[in-house]
Amino acid sequence: MAGRGPRTGDARGTARSWHAGGGRQGRGAGEPEDGPARDDSFISLTSLIRIHDLAGRPRGTGFLADHDGTVVTSHETVDGLLRLVLYGAGDRSCVVTADAVTPLPDLDLALVRTEGSLGVDPLPVTVRDRIATGTYVRVPAGCWREARVLGATPVTYTATDRFHLLGDALELAIGTAGRDALRLGGGAAGGPVLDAATGAVVGVLGTALRSGHRDVGFAVPLRPVPSGPLANLLAVNAATVPAYGADLNLAGVLELTATSVGQDGPVGVLRGGCGALW
Repeated sequence: MAGRGPRTGDARGTARSWHAGGGRQGRGAGEPEDGPARDDSFISLTSLIRIHDLAGRPRGTGFLADHDGTVVTSHETVDGLLRLVLYGAGDRSCVVTADAVTPLPDLDLALVRTEGSLGVDPLPVTVRDRIATGTYVRVPAGCWREARVLGATPVTYTATDRFHLLGDALELAIGTAGRDALRLGGGAAGGPVLDAATGAVVGVLGTALRSGHRDVGFAVPLRPVPSGPLANLLAVNAATVPAYGADLNLAGVLELTATSVGQDGPVGVLRGGCGALW
């Protein structure tokens, strides 16, 4: 069966709420609450990959996108470094060289190959090409904080060598404490932006992104994506890391199908014999 990842909904594809009691539906459209999100039970910050330079200085975070140890982060976390130290669960860590990095500066993204021994599960990526205005999300900015998508806007990313114009970055409304955490050098760069309803990654935080709006945060959306290494990685993610609800992907469909067959089908369908599915 396809590889398993964190569940983002129940077996019927109903998205799990981040807040007990369905508090999400009762909120108004104003600025998100200042301070940490009230319910961090869905995913821990330890599920993220922390990225440092060799001197131990934090550069940002990232997340695993497959079961082979491929980390997605922002380009600014790896820009100009010959070696990176990546920290996963507990005391697990690894050192990688620049050869293990696939830089995508035109997207302010980077892919980092590890040995898959960081003890962290991959996160599902959204299948939607557009994230609607008003969507509530969670961002790792010191802790999990609530934000709201204001829309998409062109931004400029300043790398060490040149400027890159990015179209349609996600503009995020977030409380004052969250904005401070998203400042350049604040350690939030590369963190995944999670849909509050499905738990799927909809974007990657960028702290070196600039536009005419100064009181918002920005994230690079992961879809739509041009052909290339990122598109290939997202195809693997959709096939092996289940997502549900509005982000139902192939891996989610396979898991739901297997659950349905296991509950309703004849004995032995999942355990060998000529009727086995796998």
